[in-house]
Amino acid sequence: MAITKRSFGVTSKGEQATLYTLVNSKGMKADVTDYGAILVNLFVPDKNGNVEDVVLGFDSVEGYEGNPSFFGATIGPSANRIAGAKFSIDGVEYALDVNDGVNNLHSHKELGYHKLLWKVTAESENSITFTIADEDGYMGFPGNKELSLTYTLDEENGITLSYYGKSDKKTVLNPTNHTYFNLDGHAAGIIEEHIMQLAASNYTPVVAGAIPTGEIAAVAGSPMDFTDAKVIGKEIGADMEQLILTGGYDHNWVVDGWDGTLRKISTVVGPKSGRVMHTYTDLPGVQFYAGNFIDPQDGKNGAKYGKRSGLCLETQYYPNTINTPNFPPCVFGEGKDYKSVTVYRFE
Repeated sequence: MAITKRSFGVTSKGEQATLYTLVNSKGMKADVTDYGAILVNLFVPDKNGNVEDVVLGFDSVEGYEGNPSFFGATIGPSANRIAGAKFSIDGVEYALDVNDGVNNLHSHKELGYHKLLWKVTAESENSITFTIADEDGYMGFPGNKELSLTYTLDEENGITLSYYGKSDKKTVLNPTNHTYFNLDGHAAGIIEEHIMQLAASNYTPVVAGAIPTGEIAAVAGSPMDFTDAKVIGKEIGADMEQLILTGGYDHNWVVDGWDGTLRKISTVVGPKSGRVMHTYTDLPGVQFYAGNFIDPQDGKNGAKYGKRSGLCLETQYYPNTINTPNFPPCVFGEGKDYKSVTVYRFE
């Protein structure tokens, strides 16, 4: 079925935002907007065929111009944290916005890609491509950059996010999608009863400020262990320094056996609806964030969101990987293009 589109409101800059709808024959529907290349709605059938929206968000572009929790957002050019808000490439130091203590978080909270209007550069019956370009030095990052994101909805109830980035200078390219999922429905309340399994035997511990220490630590025997499926809330409040530092789960897990090919990294089950979400990626890490710091706010259709109303599985290169020599490198440009694929598949 062809993509349909409608107005999603006008930004404070006077730009017209558009909402694009992808549907399949199984009752699944995705709404995405050119503002921030944001995933706004994702309607998924449950075990009884009841269709509900399973992602947190807002009714119009106005909500996303605020969006302190980054609901649904495409983060770029660099997701997560960079220590000291600076990095060096080939001996040249670059300074970024200091916006998370002394560090940089998600590139820039107001100027980042999630707050810009992207161009639609391709569309088919079941996919749409958004593209953003910026200039050398924008937000402090080197290179004239271009990033494209293609959303594809397939007949197996999967939504695929395919990224392609390039730059005329070496730069950091580490985008992610910051969608918050609640498999019982976006307005269903806290996700602590969701059951999750992660194909990750290790994670990257952090210091205060959520900057990784550089260590790759085993999860075995700790509350960080999701190698076997368990209820998310079971140990989220454990007396463990890592969980105390971040108010619950908000860490990067290291994908087992990462080799750059697409592999299943996670399964999450909604306890009431029976919806199951499998996550696949070709990236080396995934930030599992349990929504510990979602401020009370009004969401779509009068929903009330708050602490742990949704969970994120942000596929990525590790936080602060640019400043950590033993982490997988995320420097791209000068002919080395960025490519990645992440799939969220429902049953």
